[in-house]
Amino acid sequence: MNRHFAAFNIVIGSMVFTLLSCSSGNEVKKPNILLINIDDMGWNDVSFMGSEYYETPNIDALAAQGIVFTQAYASAANCAPSRASIHSGKWTTRHQIYTVDNSNRGEAKDRKLIPIKNTTVLDPKYNTIAQKLKHQGYTTCHSGKWHLSNNPLDYGFDVNIAGNQYGAPGSYYPPYRKGDRQVVIEKGKSKYLTDLIMEKTLLFLDNVEDSFFIHYSPYAVHTPIDPVDSLIYKYQNKPPYKGQNNPNYATMVDNLDRNIGLLINKLKERNFFSNTFIIFTSDNGGYFGKITMQKPLRAGKGSYYEGGIRIPFFMTWRDKVAVGVNTKTPISHLDIFPTIMELTGDHSIDEELDGQSLIPMITGNKQIAARSFFWHFPIYLQGYNVLNNENRDSLFRTRPGSLIRKGDWKLHYYFEDKGIELYNLKEDIGERNNLAKIKVKKTQELIDELESWWEFTEAPIPTTLNPLYKPLSN
Repeated sequence: MNRHFAAFNIVIGSMVFTLLSCSSGNEVKKPNILLINIDDMGWNDVSFMGSEYYETPNIDALAAQGIVFTQAYASAANCAPSRASIHSGKWTTRHQIYTVDNSNRGEAKDRKLIPIKNTTVLDPKYNTIAQKLKHQGYTTCHSGKWHLSNNPLDYGFDVNIAGNQYGAPGSYYPPYRKGDRQVVIEKGKSKYLTDLIMEKTLLFLDNVEDSFFIHYSPYAVHTPIDPVDSLIYKYQNKPPYKGQNNPNYATMVDNLDRNIGLLINKLKERNFFSNTFIIFTSDNGGYFGKITMQKPLRAGKGSYYEGGIRIPFFMTWRDKVAVGVNTKTPISHLDIFPTIMELTGDHSIDEELDGQSLIPMITGNKQIAARSFFWHFPIYLQGYNVLNNENRDSLFRTRPGSLIRKGDWKLHYYFEDKGIELYNLKEDIGERNNLAKIKVKKTQELIDELESWWEFTEAPIPTTLNPLYKPLSN
């Protein structure tokens, strides 16, 4: 962990070991760990975060038993890089997975720079959460979307349910295929993919006896938007909420919530729940447009405005984690790996991880030191809809750039034109009022820190001009 940039100076005490020991001093079973990583679920695509359109009673009940982070951030604005950062604990500048597939998305004539080449497979040289836990004797299960290689079994998992290199199913109905993109999963009683993945996950729980780690990451609620027909009636005539008004998508959220309810019930049935540490997150921000909205946040998935990177996030562990707490303390996906490692008492790779453990905060009510957060995207990602978007320009959700958040301040820096945007998120959560030319001193402070971070992480900066570029005429 980089202590200069993390500004983290908490001395690790005996707290975790106390939590893992009974009063008689005898060693007890290490906590089970359940990482729920939903695909493309936006910041307020759940009712515990304020939505009055989506119905998520099971997720809400689970969140109420733990600590909710209202300013949690994905480590990237789309799925492959954020998942790589979760499982490796590293900034994108280290594993160099910046996007899905190629980095030169969009029309060549609209790209001023040659983007940095993208990596599509997580390098096996990096330690992963599953590998570290497996070394500690955990039985490890991946369930659902993987997207970082062809086979999660190569990264420390004992069991793989439906995970491969693809980021989305061709369909949520059999045979779950479109072209060569297919989710391969053994048949069961269920037909809808989210239901079938849970069916297999519950079978794993029926048979496991040792401490376990489950990475539950159903493809839902990623496209294609395949409605659950039996739930359509609940949403067809429901009043919209801040732009959320897609009944087909709502049934996918509803069905996902039902399956999480089944998962929690199984943990309780097998007497696992009280000793299971649960993390709930989304891999990136939600869609913007016809599928869903994240108002008052700006833009959505693929954008580095708040709508693309702010996510629903909570942690819970019965009688260990604070209950019913909503905190505004900013955190990141990068904090998941070190939190799990401290939870299990493994500090062997602390210096390799770019986040920090949240254990002192969630179990001891201790404030963590202020720190800066960084994102780097030396790539292009084309826009969804040129007529309906909130991006910097209508052609791209992302143009090459970096950003830093420090305290209430967030600065965007763009490599094509050295453009700068500065926002005070406390006063302007929607990122509408660019203060870069007004708060000159703060702007320079953040640029200097961002440049130092580029140097420290050897961040690749795109500088080569694209000969096919054709600037728009005025």
